[in-house]
Amino acid sequence: MLRVIGLLVLLAFVCSGITAQVTPVTPTPAQDTGSKRMVEIIHADVIRTEIKDSVTELKTLAGKVHLVQGKTHFFCDSAIINSYTKIVEAFGHIHINDADSVHTYSDYLIYYSNTKMATLKKNAKLTDGKTTLLTDELHYDVNQKIGEYFNGGRVLNNKSVLTSKEATYYGELKDVYFKKDVVLTDPQYLLKSDSLLYNTTTEIATFITQTYIEDSAKRKITTKEGYYDLKKGSATLGKRPIIEDTKARTKTIADIVETDDSTGITTLIGRAVHIDSAQGVSLLANFIRTNKKEETLFATQHPLMIIKQDNDSIYVTADTLFSGRLSKLKALQDSLASKDSLAGKDTLLTRSQTDTIRRAVTINIQDKNKNDSADRYFQGYHHVRIYSDSLQAVADSMFYSGADSIFKLFTDPVAWANDSQITGDTMYLYTKNKKPERLFVFENGFAINKAGKDMFNQLRGNRLNGYFVDGNIDYMRAKGNAESVFYAMDEDSALVGINKASGDIIDLRFVNKELNKVVIISDPKGTMFPAKQATEQDKVLRSFKWLEARRPKTKFELFGN
Repeated sequence: MLRVIGLLVLLAFVCSGITAQVTPVTPTPAQDTGSKRMVEIIHADVIRTEIKDSVTELKTLAGKVHLVQGKTHFFCDSAIINSYTKIVEAFGHIHINDADSVHTYSDYLIYYSNTKMATLKKNAKLTDGKTTLLTDELHYDVNQKIGEYFNGGRVLNNKSVLTSKEATYYGELKDVYFKKDVVLTDPQYLLKSDSLLYNTTTEIATFITQTYIEDSAKRKITTKEGYYDLKKGSATLGKRPIIEDTKARTKTIADIVETDDSTGITTLIGRAVHIDSAQGVSLLANFIRTNKKEETLFATQHPLMIIKQDNDSIYVTADTLFSGRLSKLKALQDSLASKDSLAGKDTLLTRSQTDTIRRAVTINIQDKNKNDSADRYFQGYHHVRIYSDSLQAVADSMFYSGADSIFKLFTDPVAWANDSQITGDTMYLYTKNKKPERLFVFENGFAINKAGKDMFNQLRGNRLNGYFVDGNIDYMRAKGNAESVFYAMDEDSALVGINKASGDIIDLRFVNKELNKVVIISDPKGTMFPAKQATEQDKVLRSFKWLEARRPKTKFELFGN
């Protein structure tokens, strides 16, 4: 109603030809009561005063209107000032300059000078110089420098666009709190949430409810809390966020996830799970770090790797697990030729790790498709433990290649299959379709098969070759200074005697997972001792050790705390 009356009065005033030029006008409040709260008139091309009643006085201003209250300046095409209600109604090209820190614009304004509350309508805009807020209706607290919209709006910041149904802007803090149907569109990210806190200066988005993010690489991230730094391209996410990479076919979950786009490094902290569907490999640990640029993975604090297969998955744990691309190992080998260690590099390798690579990588590495699951290796350092239903092993360090599916075990390796134990200086376990296929032991090879209580068939030699059928040991061959101890049984499984033999090549042959016979192929020598006459020395070979206590009994032993 004020607007209609004001326009009619202003039209009649102009048409009468009576005008008053104010250049400038001495600030004079309409009333003394509460005058300090009223806006002051700095300039208007036309001013008219109308007394409505004993308490109400209207001032109608037109043409380049300039008002001020404290440090806040108001500009518009025309305005009506009610001295009693202390309400200013303004029209056309409205601009509020709030101490040169926040600027607001619109086509229509109602301003309550007592409370310093402004309502801007039609093409409302608020900007602090870096960020622009756009909406159809904006409520702005001049005193607190707080702006709000409730019927939809958007915020522009560089190349980022944030839209929502509701938002509150805090000018002093440069924070915007978005609510309901929040969408952030950025060249690098698409973000959707119900609520979001965004700082226009730091360009940090803080997540406080369920939030969905999709980055330029099509990674899909779901989180309930955390923040994303749009300037640095880094994020910290909490409450077990989920990251899914459809291109790489990986899924990542942890209590806390930290990512940095500039370095390509993602850090998973607390109950972390990394699932690689392309390779059929899952990794669990309390700390995992992946490097997207180097395509490496580093895990510690009770790491556990699961190589999935249909009926007999392989479980591997160690103090530290590391993974990278085989196609990049050639360059790494060249570096190792001139350096004792790569510690401190992005690969996170220590001296013991580089020693493992020197020993493990003995074949020429051909270029492979970087997305090929075979182009991947895993390394384990210190207290390596391997478990599957058909085979178990321990060692100090390990190297596993996806190209040839070979587990290479170093420093005091021990492997068990059913009632058989194999030891040596270095051990290669060949797998096919993720099942044991062949076992090769370098130097000081020693195989033991438990025949009964306190009875152990034994085979030792410079080198050992073991072969498996359907994951079960089929036969074992010792070559070079081979020796054996064999407990001979009759048809009723009664002990007949103990055969101690030597030769250049000796085979142990198994039937139904049990040792069936010993075959000496070259240069045989041996003695059969009657069971009751055999001494303790006749029953064992030199360096005999039954290490059942070190054997992983179930996969649950590997999970740690």
